[in-house]
Amino acid sequence: MSLENDSNVNENSIADIVQRYRSDVASLVPYLPWLEAHADTQVSESYGGEQLSHSISFPVYDSTLLGFVKQAQQTDLLDRNYVYVYSRNHLQSAQDELKFIQDAQIRDMADLAGILSKYIMSGMVKGSVWSEGVHNRVLYSVVAKMQELIKFWGSEKN
Repeated sequence: MSLENDSNVNENSIADIVQRYRSDVASLVPYLPWLEAHADTQVSESYGGEQLSHSISFPVYDSTLLGFVKQAQQTDLLDRNYVYVYSRNHLQSAQDELKFIQDAQIRDMADLAGILSKYIMSGMVKGSVWSEGVHNRVLYSVVAKMQELIKFWGSEKN
């Protein structure tokens, strides 16, 4: 995550947090309508079937989901230490994640990025994680919450 700081802004102040996250979150916002619309649909299919019954099946994802993942990977939001976010905040299930996201404040932006990191990074190893993130609405909720916080705190004179 980029830790550069404008000399006019105190480090880890609200203005600094907004400034650090604004552009990365804005790059993910165009995917919100799709994430919301596909929460209850299948966004991947297993490639395999009867003709390939003796081989390993693998998921084939919706192209918009892959675009979202690729865009998230190009941001500074991803943190390999997301596991600490989960242990520190006692997050063990999608319900825990959604409750944390709902209650999050501007100072929790790094933890919100940690939740996003878990889904994006774990999905590169375990095929079903990206689909789960869409289906359980965690990916939609985390990006929407980050956008909401930046919009609210970014519009105020800090």
